Amino acid sequence: MTQIIKLKTGSKFEEMGSYSRLVAVDNWIYVSNTAGRNPQTKLIAEDLTEQTHQVFANIEAALAAVDASLADVVFSRVYVQEPKDVETVMGIVGEKFRGIDPATTVTCPPLGSTVYKVELEVTAFRGAASAQQQRITQSR
Repeated sequence: MTQIIKLKTGSKFEEMGSYSRLVAVDNWIYVSNTAGRNPQTKLIAEDLTEQTHQVFANIEAALAAVDASLADVVFSRVYVQEPKDVETVMGIVGEKFRGIDPATTVTCPPLGSTVYKVELEVTAFRGAASAQQQRITQSR
């Protein structure tokens, strides 16, 4: 029988929008678009780098709650408010995903508020980190 876990973090936005931070359907894990709000202080840093690291901390905490990690991520969607910030954000994304190498989409749409400089959404498969992997390099 399929098992579904829905994780709430207590965010007022989750309640307002009636959504879960994370939904796990058996081993598939879907993490909602996540901003860099510190869950303890409820504040969002103005600094892009700090915000991006907080985004990852929030996602890592959600994944850990269902016995998964960034190493299980197979797809990410990176939303950057300002195109000029893409290189900085992707440098941090590259650090976090080095060796994991998920498929990734990067885009620069307007976000829900101008205080959000970056948001990230991920799809993971519990156990992907320990699965046999084959890497193929396609020549161009």
